[in-house]
Amino acid sequence: METARGPGIAAVLFAAFVWGTTGTAATFAPDVGPAAIGAAAMGIGGLLQALLALRGILGSGPQLWRQRALLTAGGIAVAIYPLAFYGSMRMAGVTIGTVITIGTAPLLSAAIEYLLDGTRLGWRWLAGTALGLAGMASICLAEGGAAGTQVAAGVALGLLGGFTYALYSWTARRMMMGGTRPTVAMGATFGFGGLLLLPVLLAVGAPFLASGTNLAVGAYMALVPMFLGYLAFGYGLGRVSASMATTITLFEPVVAAILAVLVVGERLPPAGWAGVAMVIGCLAMIALPGSGEARKMRRDPKPRRP
Repeated sequence: METARGPGIAAVLFAAFVWGTTGTAATFAPDVGPAAIGAAAMGIGGLLQALLALRGILGSGPQLWRQRALLTAGGIAVAIYPLAFYGSMRMAGVTIGTVITIGTAPLLSAAIEYLLDGTRLGWRWLAGTALGLAGMASICLAEGGAAGTQVAAGVALGLLGGFTYALYSWTARRMMMGGTRPTVAMGATFGFGGLLLLPVLLAVGAPFLASGTNLAVGAYMALVPMFLGYLAFGYGLGRVSASMATTITLFEPVVAAILAVLVVGERLPPAGWAGVAMVIGCLAMIALPGSGEARKMRRDPKPRRP
């Protein structure tokens, strides 16, 4: 088991790093709208995941039909998520968009589990929520002076992105706990979402063909963060605990914030950096072993490996 942890940790670190590059990568195609960026990234990446798992999906037809409500909800959430996420980063900046979306997802995920699964929310979740909300408020206040209305709209889209991220994560997990193999659950969910995003890509994706740079950005987003990143994360989950994997992925908003400053040229005031630290602290409080979610993960039977 110990020999498997090293590659598992490395795989999750790779996923967190490439996910953190998406906002910065999108800035290299400024004439491509966020809807086109999101549709290309998650649409093509999702279809590639479905293609990779096609044999298992075809062999799991009856099982997926029984779980059609979860699959439908997850696929719709996958389709909405990138449109909201990249719209948030375009309107509020890479740092705010990433921190709000990624920072709210664990909080909203816990709320979904509380409402639908009856999971109890402990004091660590409540304390983490308070710290995370304070951090997000600090970030928005630090950045909001220059373009308050646009930043507020970006924050709203980030909240929508966080909710849909939490929702498709919950539906996929429920499918796995119902006996569907992880590769099949993820491939079917992302494939369905990718199909829903294809009309959006056809409608607004023409700017990708306007230059080689735009095309390269679209190809990178689909192949590296959305395809390879999710494959690496799934590989890592088979070798380290979910609580450890979640903690490792806290590097994503850190990577996004650092790249936004070093590459994009964004400037985040000290209050904003303090907010980033509070959001990361919030996620650590919720994800580290000993939290309610970690105890729940230990009680739940493990889904079958791919």
